[in-house]
Amino acid sequence: MTAISIKTNKVFRHLEASKSKIVVEQGGTRSGKTYNILLWIIFSYCEKNMGKIITICRKTYPALRGTVMRDFLTILKDHEIYSEDDHSKTASEYKLNGNTIEFISLDMPQKIRGRKRDLLFANEANELNFEDWQQLLFRTNEKVIIDFNPSEEFHWIYDQVLPRKDVEFYQTTYKDNPFLGAEIKAEIERLKEIDENYWRVYGLGERGQSRALVYTFSTTKQIPKEAKLVAYGLDFGFSNDPTALVRTYILDDAMYVDELIYRTGMTNQDIAKEMQSLGLEKQNEIFADSAEPKSIEEIYRMGWNVKPVVKGAINLGIDIIRRYNLYATEGSYNLIKELRNYKYIEDKNNQMTNKPVDNFNHALDALRYSVVNKISNSHLGKYSFR
Repeated sequence: MTAISIKTNKVFRHLEASKSKIVVEQGGTRSGKTYNILLWIIFSYCEKNMGKIITICRKTYPALRGTVMRDFLTILKDHEIYSEDDHSKTASEYKLNGNTIEFISLDMPQKIRGRKRDLLFANEANELNFEDWQQLLFRTNEKVIIDFNPSEEFHWIYDQVLPRKDVEFYQTTYKDNPFLGAEIKAEIERLKEIDENYWRVYGLGERGQSRALVYTFSTTKQIPKEAKLVAYGLDFGFSNDPTALVRTYILDDAMYVDELIYRTGMTNQDIAKEMQSLGLEKQNEIFADSAEPKSIEEIYRMGWNVKPVVKGAINLGIDIIRRYNLYATEGSYNLIKELRNYKYIEDKNNQMTNKPVDNFNHALDALRYSVVNKISNSHLGKYSFR
């Protein structure tokens, strides 16, 4: 290609300077991340290389065609380097300087598990699932670029990609796009007054916080020695649903919860044996689902201080927990997964109800059982032990 003058922003410069296998571009709306990644692929990578296979992908083909593929072709046409002869519309491929740029969607399984590539650009990568990512990564020889708006608080990108040593992470916002008009900037900044979470994600380019999540929480390596044991909570399950046992502690305004059991196929005898192997003291109070009186009685007759929880106290238990700063121990994997997915039901108008979805709630029901019989609301608005 002949020398062409192009206007770029810092995303282009990130890629020019990058030495890592994976580059992650997290950003708000109109930060120019996708456009500048395409500029770098066209005017830097393809200029410096020949015979390479470049894959540009998105979750679905309609989304791929209407966004990143359209932008790619627009760039070529705007810079007068587009050629019909180099464009295979049926194969969704373009030849550029001896390189093959293919556009695939993740609803084409044969393409995911198809030929190897040298460079991968996963556009809006948070739409992909972890299996999609792994299959793409396995077949990429040189470099991977992903971009996304961080609309989700929890995602495999944060857990499985960012901690890697071969990753460079960058965060950009609309302020990093010098070519954005004043009217568009003003429109983005209106999000401050419209929706705090939208502003956080699309304005500031920061991780979103789902307004539907029932609980917010942090993780802790261990429970402080000064924390006081409230009680244990036990939720019964068997074939499809797991049996869950947790223990809960309080220290000032903090509540700490530790997952002890989370397993399917457990009989009452299995539960008692597991509690004994964990070193639990039989005199400690264990509050269990009152819908299982026979199971409660059976475990009680084995010498355990297990009691039924007060009936119909879902919202009360949730309210008690929400008044504390909640911490889950780092080893409480299933509990943490539930905390990340336990949400309030939204009605047909996308308005929040006060009823949680009946899912991702086995360990969380156990947590609720452990506190609702033990902590009450005093006249001062603080919670105290009964």
